[in-house]
Amino acid sequence: MAQHRQQRVGVFVDVQNLYYSAKNLYSAKVNFREILKEGVKNTNLIRAIDYVIKADVKDEKNFFDALANIGYEVNSKELQIFFGGNKKGDWDIGIAMDTIELAPKLDTIVLVSGDGDFITLVRHLKHAMGCRVEVMAFGNSSSSKLIEEADSFFDLDKTPRKFLISDSYKRHHEQGGENHGSN
Repeated sequence: MAQHRQQRVGVFVDVQNLYYSAKNLYSAKVNFREILKEGVKNTNLIRAIDYVIKADVKDEKNFFDALANIGYEVNSKELQIFFGGNKKGDWDIGIAMDTIELAPKLDTIVLVSGDGDFITLVRHLKHAMGCRVEVMAFGNSSSSKLIEEADSFFDLDKTPRKFLISDSYKRHHEQGGENHGSN
């Protein structure tokens, strides 16, 4: 990711996108500490924000507290449940607004998501706001158009052991789970 010490960097993490990618690809959990370390790597971190959905599940508060202890600001909102049982919970507009508002204070924006809904945002941040936009995500579940649009793409599938919580990753592979992109 960004390598210039003077670069002002913001890291914006779509937690649901990473969570479901890791769960579906590896039956594992994401190591958000390593995500932040890689996203910042030798630069001047200005803000690191995680976007989460509250779903009233066990250990949710502990997870949110752990993210805060790592160094993230945690933005949360309630899961919407509609008549008929349909559920919706995403932060696409919130992430877009925050990145646009913070762009004048940043040289590089690290978007941690493979969601193709962010293609237009990435274009805007690059061309209208003058920021370098780096995307970090699991390549096997990322939009190819988003990858093309970014200034650089860091594929978490290349070194999954580094970015997954080791217990769940090991358990998945001991049970014969497929290894996607590991060295």
